[in-house]
Amino acid sequence: MTTKAPTFTQPLQSVVALEGSAATFEAHISGFPVPEVSWYRDGQVLSAATLPGVQISFSDGRAKLVIPSVTEANSGRYTVQATNGSGQATSTAELLVTAGTAPPNFSQRLQSMTARQGSQVRLDVRVTGIPTPVVKFYRDGVEIQSSPDFQILQEGDLYSLIIAEAYPEDSGTYSVNATNNVGRATSTAELLIQGEEEAVPAKKTKTIVSTAQISQ
Repeated sequence: MTTKAPTFTQPLQSVVALEGSAATFEAHISGFPVPEVSWYRDGQVLSAATLPGVQISFSDGRAKLVIPSVTEANSGRYTVQATNGSGQATSTAELLVTAGTAPPNFSQRLQSMTARQGSQVRLDVRVTGIPTPVVKFYRDGVEIQSSPDFQILQEGDLYSLIIAEAYPEDSGTYSVNATNNVGRATSTAELLIQGEEEAVPAKKTKTIVSTAQISQ
């Protein structure tokens, strides 16, 4: 078999890890003869001596580095280097270690919408935060409790309010409050349910609640 310089069929991917959790870097490498693999952080050679607890392996073309419990001191640029008699290749990625808390943040906010009477309405938001935020829905400043008429669902960071059968009296200002022990965030939108007898444009009879009232 002819010799072949090392190449990365899958390069390293940057990693974001919570302090105290495990961080894993993995790369797939081809080359003949089988390359020798070395790891570096910010240009310094990594080994069990320089980074106690680190697990380094290379088998079947898969190079892996695992730090079982990261600290902020482990943040930096990680490089894996593969070398054989025909050449050398490197791949570099970042490790970012975050503190154990993060305030709530909306990666998807409430969207204002108009719907017909009798239809099902779904209001979705995506909320992140560490610890996981407590998320509550409000209509015109009054908290909505989960019921057969108003169903509140959570799937991962996706929170949904489902109105099984909407009526004009469900129109109003809807808001979502997300709270944890390091912060709070609010998202607000308008919902208009048009009655069957209403012509377009719809009658503007709903009461607008001020932002100050909503966020309380």
